[in-house]
Amino acid sequence: MSSIEEIKARIDIADLVSETVQLRRAGKNFTGLCPFHSNTRTPSFVVFPDSGTWRCFGQCNEGGDVFKFVMKKEGWDFPEALRRLAERAGVQLRAPSPMEQAAKEQHTRLRELLEATTTFFRQQLLSSEAGKAALGYIRGRGLSDATIEAFGLGYAPGSFNTLSDYLADKGYSPAEMLEAGVASERDGRHYDRFRNRLIFPIRDSGGRMAGFGARALRDGDQPKYLNSPQTPLFDKGALLYGLDRARKTIRDEDQAVLVEGYMDVIGLHQAGFSNAVSPMGTAINEGQLRVLKRLSKRIVLALDPDAAGNQATLRGLQVARQALDREEEIVFDARGLLRHEARLQADIRVITLPPDTDPDELVQSDPQAWPRLLAAARPVVEHVMLSLAAGQDLNDPKTKRSLAEQVMPLIGDLPSPIERDTYTQKLARLLQVDERSLVSERPARQPASRPRRRPATEAAQAAEATNTDPNFKLEKHILAVIIRTPELLYRVNRSLQQAKLPRLSSGDFQHSEMQEMFRLSLESLEQDLLEPSSYALQNLPLPLLDRADEMLLNSQEIDPNAERVFEDLLRSILMLRRRNLSASNEQMRYLQAAAQEEGDLKASEYAQVMLQNTLTLQRLDKALAGDRKLASTR
Repeated sequence: MSSIEEIKARIDIADLVSETVQLRRAGKNFTGLCPFHSNTRTPSFVVFPDSGTWRCFGQCNEGGDVFKFVMKKEGWDFPEALRRLAERAGVQLRAPSPMEQAAKEQHTRLRELLEATTTFFRQQLLSSEAGKAALGYIRGRGLSDATIEAFGLGYAPGSFNTLSDYLADKGYSPAEMLEAGVASERDGRHYDRFRNRLIFPIRDSGGRMAGFGARALRDGDQPKYLNSPQTPLFDKGALLYGLDRARKTIRDEDQAVLVEGYMDVIGLHQAGFSNAVSPMGTAINEGQLRVLKRLSKRIVLALDPDAAGNQATLRGLQVARQALDREEEIVFDARGLLRHEARLQADIRVITLPPDTDPDELVQSDPQAWPRLLAAARPVVEHVMLSLAAGQDLNDPKTKRSLAEQVMPLIGDLPSPIERDTYTQKLARLLQVDERSLVSERPARQPASRPRRRPATEAAQAAEATNTDPNFKLEKHILAVIIRTPELLYRVNRSLQQAKLPRLSSGDFQHSEMQEMFRLSLESLEQDLLEPSSYALQNLPLPLLDRADEMLLNSQEIDPNAERVFEDLLRSILMLRRRNLSASNEQMRYLQAAAQEEGDLKASEYAQVMLQNTLTLQRLDKALAGDRKLASTR
């Protein structure tokens, strides 16, 4: 039994869900009010103890297993949910290799050192005479004591060895202090890295300590902002400040907001806008956007006026301003953002802050101004177009040409012909020129590069599963083929669309490990650094590798008859959907009967859902019957 199966066996899903949802028995299942959408009357949320799954038959129309429930409820990703549920169930995840174990122990030791350092800085802020100035500064910025406590803010004293002596007394060596990034070395001498600075502890998305940011408190001290150096735990380009506190809200509100710095994040969270994070002085990169996209596809960049708008700094379609630590520049690269947006299939927008106003200042003076700004967020192309045009003489032919020369390459980069035409029309109206003259300026768009295709393989019949659920066997069979040949998803989705059926999505799978494998398979097709199948396997969480190995062992290596692979995969997907829809209709009939008994008007809505399910089932049957092979195996 794999660790994932053991967790599911030890955790009763009804017990877990009932901690937050009031359930009542309905035959062998349980029903209740869905915790994921506003609903105070109709119990559209059903828990199925036999299969260890749940589903909302109302507004959410989502479902899954114990992992998916806590992921949605807490805003965790799959590895985090796996770790937390393993702790709850008392399950030891797969033993790491000796090298992995050594690295884990070292990382644990360094995190403990960082936690001890956080405690020291906090004591200095609240109890030392020197810390009063730092405490006065942050209170003067409008932060409450509760917020200061929640974000663990601290103060680093001005001496060269106060922290080092404190950590040495706790048994940490100078080498460990250097490796954790709290000490520096020069000419063989060690000294505290952070001195006379306001301290911001930086945690990873799981809330574990990774490093520190530090703001100078005296005018003239350089750099003004200083971060931890690159360490085994701290990678500035991979972390987002505040994500550990923001990710649940990002999921719930389906929007992430990127702001400039630490105080911006803290001030917004204090004001109730807790979906804000910060890239900590680096240009936002695709890796950080990928992390956010797992929580929401809607991402907003909040830029100050200097970074977002004026003619002098927007030259060359880039906006640069000094980074927080003055070691590098934050770059607003419109073309880069558009490419990230296309690869990630996200919706990236931009807002411009009022002059001389930071987000934390704005929400203190006018809390309602922030949601108004977010509602007015503009797509990247539109933002650049209007920013370049601001204050310009649009009657000057040379100005018109200059604007067109800068904006049309951006429009040409857009993957959607509808978007390209729409923005070309907008620019033509803005410049008051004939749209045809702009089209002649638009560079020919290069065809998007596709991942290099590999020879297709054919999956064997689904192996005898340890789980007796027939749907789980189908899910494993489908994912075994997809992991080996993610490129088949292109053909599968075309065939589904031709049959007037939706594309394959994670919602087609009930089990979270299958959803995670499917997500990585999709992600593998969006990148071009590795072969798609290699990318998916390399990025699987460690405990899922056992499951993937088991699934891949049950698929043949390589078969030149790729058509059979495709037919088998498509048939399996159609059969899985058919089973899921049939099960959904059975449950809907129960809910309809219960609603009719209580005189609930929801009964008609359930009937409508069943009708839609039946129409979809007819399309599935037609698709299955469309090929003699499919029909003969039904």
